Amino acid sequence: MQRLKARKRLGQHFLVDSNIARKVVRALDVQPDDVILEIGAGQGALTRHLLGRPRFLVLVEIDPRAVQILRSEFTEETTKLIQQDFLEFDLRRCAEEYGGKLRVVGNLPYNITSPILFRLIDACEVIQDATLMVQLEVGQRIVARPRTKDYGILSVFCQYYSRPRLLFKVSPNAFSPKPNVQSGMLRLDFSGRPSFPLKDDELFRKVVRSTFGKRRKTLLNGLRYAEIPVTDANVRKRLTIDLSRRPEDLTVEEFVQLTNEISDCLEHG
Repeated sequence: MQRLKARKRLGQHFLVDSNIARKVVRALDVQPDDVILEIGAGQGALTRHLLGRPRFLVLVEIDPRAVQILRSEFTEETTKLIQQDFLEFDLRRCAEEYGGKLRVVGNLPYNITSPILFRLIDACEVIQDATLMVQLEVGQRIVARPRTKDYGILSVFCQYYSRPRLLFKVSPNAFSPKPNVQSGMLRLDFSGRPSFPLKDDELFRKVVRSTFGKRRKTLLNGLRYAEIPVTDANVRKRLTIDLSRRPEDLTVEEFVQLTNEISDCLEHG
C-alpha cells in the first residue's frame, strides 16, 4: 500500500500498527445495525477492520491524497466517503440521512482535538458514543476529578454531556511519523441523559469557561470578568454555591447548580 507523507498543517500521525487498529475495533464492539462515522480515515488503518460490520460506514477525510487511496480501496455500497473538513461536517444531517444515532471513531489530529470534541458535544443528541485516539494528556484531563491539576473546562463539559473513560494507552511507535507524546483511546458515551437537568446550556458554558479562564481565582472574579451580574448583594444571597471558592473545587453537579441558580436570578430579577 502507498504510504503518504504526513502533512504537519493537518496534524497527521497515521496509525500504522494493525494490532492497535484491531484493538480499537474490538473496543468499539460494532453491531450490525450501527452507523459508524470515522473522522479522518487517512489511509484506512481502522477502516479496513470496520468493513462489513456496521449497517453503514461513513468516512470523513479532508486530505485529497488520502481520499484518492480510500476511494480506490473501499468501494462497498455500505461505505460512503466524504471529502470535507470534519469541523464543517453536519452531524445532524448525517444521522437523519442514515436513520439512527451515530457511533463515532477516529484517530484525531492533536492540533484540533478540542474543536472536534466541542463539535461532538454540540451534536450529542444524535451521537451514541465516540471512541477517539487522543493525546494521553488530553484524555487524562477529560476524565480528571475535581481538586486535581488536570481538572478544567474539558473535564466539566465532557463529564456533563457524556460519560468519559480512558480505555488504553498507545505508544508513539504505533504511528508514522511518531508523535512526541503518548496517546490514549478515549470513549465518550453520550447515550445516557445527565442526571441533573440544566436550565440554560449557553449560560452553563459561559460560567464554566469564564471561571476556568481565571484559574486559581475565585468564582466571583471569573463571573465578574464575564459580566455575569453576581456583584449584586441580592443575587449573591440567593446563590447556595460560595463564590469565594475556586472553579477547580466544584463538581460538575455544582457547576450545573450554580448555573441554574444564576439563571433563576436573571429570569426573575
